[in-house]
Amino acid sequence: MVPGEENQLVPKEGPGQCAAVHYTIENAAEEPRVLCIIQDTTNSKTVNERIALNLPASTPVRKLFEDVANKVGYINGTFDLVWGNGINTADMAPLDHTSDKTLLDANFEPGKKNFLHLTDKDGEQPQILLEDSSNVDDTVHDRFVGPLPREGSLGSTSDYVSQSYSYSSILNKSETGYVGLVNQAMTCYLNSLLQTLFMTPEFRNALYKWEFEESEEDPVTSIPYQLQRLFVLLQTSKKRAIETTDVTRSFGWDSSEAWQQHDVQELCRVMFDALEQKWKQTEQADLINELYQGKLKDYVRCLECGYEGWRIDTYLDIPLVIRPYGSSQAFASVEEALHAFIQPEILDGPNQYFCERCKKKCDARKGLRFLHFPYLLTLQLKRFDFDYTTMHRIKLNDRMTFPEELDMSIFIDVEDEKSPQTESCTDSGAENEGSCHSDQMSNDFSNDDGVDEGICLENNSGTEKILKPGLEKNSLMYELFSVMVHSGSAAGGHYYACIKSFSDEQWYSFNDQHVSRITQEDIKKTHGGSSGSRGYYSSAFASSTNAYMLIYRLKDPTRNAKFLEVDEYPEHIKNLVQRERELEEQEKRQREIERNTCKIKLFCLHPVKQVMMENKLEVHKDKTLKEAVEMAYKMMDLEEVIPLDCCRLVKYDEFHDYLERSYEGEEDTPMGLLLGGVKSTYMFDLLLETRKPDQVFQSYKPGEVMVKVHVVDLKAETVAAPITVRAYLNQTVTEFKQLISKAIHLPAETMRIVLERCYNDLRLLGMPTKTLKAEGFFRSNKVFVESSETLDYQMAFTDSHLWKLLDRHANTIRLFVLLPEQSPGSYSKRTAYQKAGGDSGNVEDDCEREKGNLKSVEAILEESTEKLKSLSLQQRQDGDNGDSSKSTETSDFENIESPLNERDSSASVDNRELEQHIQTSDPENFQSEERSDSDVNNDRSTSSVDSDILSSSHSSDTLCNADNAHIPLANGLESHSITSSRRTKANEGKKETWDTAEEDSGTDSEYDESGKSRGEMQYMYFKAEPYAADEGSGEGHKWLMVHVDKRITLAAFKQHLEPFVGVLSSHFKVFRVYASNQEFESVRLNETLSSFSDDNKITIRLGRALKKGEYRVKVYQLLVNEQEPCKFLLDAVFAKGMTVRQSKEELIPQLREQCGLELSIDRFRLRKKTWKNPGTVFLDYHIYEEDINISSNWEVFLEVLDGVEKMKSMSQLAVLSRRWRPSEMKLDPFQEVVLESSSVDELREKLSEISGIPLEDIEFAKGRGTFPCDISVLDIHQDLDWNPKVSTLNVWPLYICDDGAVIFYRDKTEEVMELTDEQRNELMKKESSRLQKTGHRVTYSPRKEKALKIYLDGAPNKDPTQD
Repeated sequence: MVPGEENQLVPKEGPGQCAAVHYTIENAAEEPRVLCIIQDTTNSKTVNERIALNLPASTPVRKLFEDVANKVGYINGTFDLVWGNGINTADMAPLDHTSDKTLLDANFEPGKKNFLHLTDKDGEQPQILLEDSSNVDDTVHDRFVGPLPREGSLGSTSDYVSQSYSYSSILNKSETGYVGLVNQAMTCYLNSLLQTLFMTPEFRNALYKWEFEESEEDPVTSIPYQLQRLFVLLQTSKKRAIETTDVTRSFGWDSSEAWQQHDVQELCRVMFDALEQKWKQTEQADLINELYQGKLKDYVRCLECGYEGWRIDTYLDIPLVIRPYGSSQAFASVEEALHAFIQPEILDGPNQYFCERCKKKCDARKGLRFLHFPYLLTLQLKRFDFDYTTMHRIKLNDRMTFPEELDMSIFIDVEDEKSPQTESCTDSGAENEGSCHSDQMSNDFSNDDGVDEGICLENNSGTEKILKPGLEKNSLMYELFSVMVHSGSAAGGHYYACIKSFSDEQWYSFNDQHVSRITQEDIKKTHGGSSGSRGYYSSAFASSTNAYMLIYRLKDPTRNAKFLEVDEYPEHIKNLVQRERELEEQEKRQREIERNTCKIKLFCLHPVKQVMMENKLEVHKDKTLKEAVEMAYKMMDLEEVIPLDCCRLVKYDEFHDYLERSYEGEEDTPMGLLLGGVKSTYMFDLLLETRKPDQVFQSYKPGEVMVKVHVVDLKAETVAAPITVRAYLNQTVTEFKQLISKAIHLPAETMRIVLERCYNDLRLLGMPTKTLKAEGFFRSNKVFVESSETLDYQMAFTDSHLWKLLDRHANTIRLFVLLPEQSPGSYSKRTAYQKAGGDSGNVEDDCEREKGNLKSVEAILEESTEKLKSLSLQQRQDGDNGDSSKSTETSDFENIESPLNERDSSASVDNRELEQHIQTSDPENFQSEERSDSDVNNDRSTSSVDSDILSSSHSSDTLCNADNAHIPLANGLESHSITSSRRTKANEGKKETWDTAEEDSGTDSEYDESGKSRGEMQYMYFKAEPYAADEGSGEGHKWLMVHVDKRITLAAFKQHLEPFVGVLSSHFKVFRVYASNQEFESVRLNETLSSFSDDNKITIRLGRALKKGEYRVKVYQLLVNEQEPCKFLLDAVFAKGMTVRQSKEELIPQLREQCGLELSIDRFRLRKKTWKNPGTVFLDYHIYEEDINISSNWEVFLEVLDGVEKMKSMSQLAVLSRRWRPSEMKLDPFQEVVLESSSVDELREKLSEISGIPLEDIEFAKGRGTFPCDISVLDIHQDLDWNPKVSTLNVWPLYICDDGAVIFYRDKTEEVMELTDEQRNELMKKESSRLQKTGHRVTYSPRKEKALKIYLDGAPNKDPTQD
């Protein structure tokens, strides 16, 4: 019954139940309905599932419980239902499962969603219903045929709507008594065939009689054995559906085969062939032939002399076409298609037959005659065809009826024309046995892919006699018992089977997991088609669900078998049944264990390695805490590390790194109670805590907060590793200091405590009476503690040494920098440092003096170690004395020397402590880059000469820093990266041993937004030292390990690296290396390193960095008549304000050196590139950023000209024309046409001029798609919109407003070449190959299907030569 019909009847209660409420609704449409949504919270696997019941408001609560029990597969009365509408379920009494109250009286709201939770009853899990509910009234079950992806979908009378397949529902056998098969992914075709074979008594009984010899074959790869197991499970299992993975594994298939959909008829042939091979030398060797094989005669008879040549073929199925070739009318019935199958054709004219008796070509009759029909007759309805008009595979959904009983006697040897002239077989009487194809009945024109997988069955009994037709005619009545249905299109769909049981003569729908009863009316719905005329396109509007394969059984009481009863099973099958039952019982017990198992995350800090380990603890809810500790102890492999009594489990919050509570005295408490029951997810974790043998465990009580305390030593400038203390939020700061004093043994009187509330906020706890909660403490906290007698205690916190040390600690990161190979060249000659005092000196002279003084980085750093130590000590002493005025008196820069320019200086740069006073706001040395994107450098060995331009892709140098791991600094400090950098207050009294960088205001103005002069300096930490990289990190390369304040700008960072690179910062580039070894250039000089995190890698490459207003541009060559019209040439740098001609002048030497192109400036042009489409031609006087918009990820076409540039003005229009020659079926090369206007008449004149076609005969059309607008020569003549009725090009349907449009043109008087079928097929193959190579759409590109194969050895033999 379909929902929504008038006068729906709600099923009455069955006999034996309380008859207090018998209800029948006369008009269900008028009664309000209640939508109940139930969530099963008793099991971790069902907690995310919902079932929905849409019930009449008069339904009693008792009936609701019954319906829920039937739906989820639980025994009624073993579970509770409680409200879940945002109400605390713990405070709500469950609904009474025996109540006769209506849903309306029980406070259910009609028209709204009523949420219920299915919970345990009295702490016990619900009991699963395993009995077969065969006494349920059939009227409430599904009565429809078709795909069943969801229970209760449209077409079912059930009021249930399941949002996902219920886990518990697969544990319950279908009410039909039959078991379904699980669809692995796209194995519905396999499931349909397997169910059909299972429901065939003769096949199932023969399969049971075969005995597997384990000593001779591996059971995993034995196809008959796995089919035996599957059939036994289908017959005895209590599940709703079982898996087919063991069967497909025996086929030699892997998991990828589950995602390949195949033809069920193809599978039938291949599987039968595989079974025949496996059954050789057994009693079942000829089983397939005995059941499914028939014989027919393929004959040709001369109409002049009567001579007949023939051969005998065998077949396993008869392919019947739905619609004859070239006809618009489909066959009305299977009988009509069978008559057409054996209808002979006349061979005359050019198709005449050469008669061996007449010794000449004669008219002849060619046809097929059935000689023998098999016991099980298989008919394939050829619904898949090829449409030569659209060049696509199609599915024919026309209506074709088939009878429940089919009399085949009328088709046996229908042409009984025996004559003395009839000769025997043309091939010496030998039976040429093979599959019967449908091409004999379709005039040899059809070549359907769906029936070309024949199985060649070799039969040694070649002398077997064919039964006389007269002996079979009286016993050829067949009854239908299996209809394999396909729903979908030729591109894909779904298979299921409608099968009649020979036990009760009832029809069933076997649709993967679902098995339901159906009627004969449902079978008729699979005939296909629709009412009305059966025209050529009628199938396009017909139902896509129709019969594809029909299987009939011969009605012969002497041969018709019944299924073997249990007591008739062979002994080996009885043993197999027993083994499978034991396995199923074991699986059931395992499921019960799973339902009662708590699964929770487990962490443990390894007591020796000090590494946090993670695992999942799976413990039964009845196991005690003591037993769980032992399980966790073994799981974490601590047996050889620490005694068991030194471990315990505590409640832990991994996200906040917070120990919530410990479980003292609860060692014998079940884990189910401790964890709050079995749940799918827990809001907390467990930590296996360890202690030393001489220590005792600390008690963790709910409500406490955890504090990690870092002790700071101002003299040594170190921050110690944390120790953990626990406090209460209502404690005062004074009480908290005393607590810490006891833990770390420091005096509380001089103690300063700094709370790091978040990663960018340091707060001094200065109010003794304030509570920790008021100060911002939470579940897990981090504090820094310092207690000393220094004067720093008296200073304001933000001016104190403690604040500076913590600020540096929080913002220092460690980077690994790969330096370029040092090679003398043009860059080394330019490495001289200017002094800001104004006189830079003669750079060339400075460089000349340094020739021969080049030293390695290590040597220079080693020599300057002691010098820098002395300098650093002196600067610190000066800073302590308050002398901070010498930094900028004489110059804006300290006297910094390059490793290549080592003059007399006591401050040579080294890599042990580079602490210099550098001001980075000099506009002469640093140009801010306003573009964020740059290109990834693909050339990893760029020389110092040709590295101005490097190939790259997009860069977004602003990734968030998520790495908060601690790293040790050389001076004893620990550094961890902070995601958000904080603005450091400028202080004039800061030490000069700290480096400086300008405040990054994000602008190029002289002042930032705070009004401070950009000359004000901020002190940034930088320290570099040589680093020995791991193996595989690049031998022979120089690495630096750099500790740097991440608030430093990229400009200042590059300046610090200048001495190590050996060139000015404007002549090397910084590439950030990501986890996948992708490199992205960092180009924003005024941005900080805040996006970098600890242990990031950086690669330095020589080459001119982009300046402000410059853009890296990719240059491609446009080759309009080449197979690949877009060829990458090089990367170039274009600048704002540069003209096109100037950029061409700069490109000429680069093209000559890098690409071998010798071009003059007037013989090539630049033009816009939009993906692969050529666009606007750029004129020489165009200016970038004024006339031409340009960006950092810009691409441009370079086009070599055959002659002088014809484009002189923006009013001109350049189009690419291509002539189509229909008489030759070919396209000419492209020719450019330059128009002075957008006039269609001018276009025609130009086309006439270059082609010689008379003006009145010119027809043109605009190309479609991306350049070069390729189209098959078989389609171009009729598919394009030829000769549009417009006067200008810039209107619909042309819309040609820019250069680069493609125009096809032709002579309208030229006739199209007439092609034979052979020529058309050949040309179609060539065009398909050509268009596929160019990457353009092919008119017909069928989906490449993977061949269906069954591997008899259990695994495919891979051919290394195949893809």
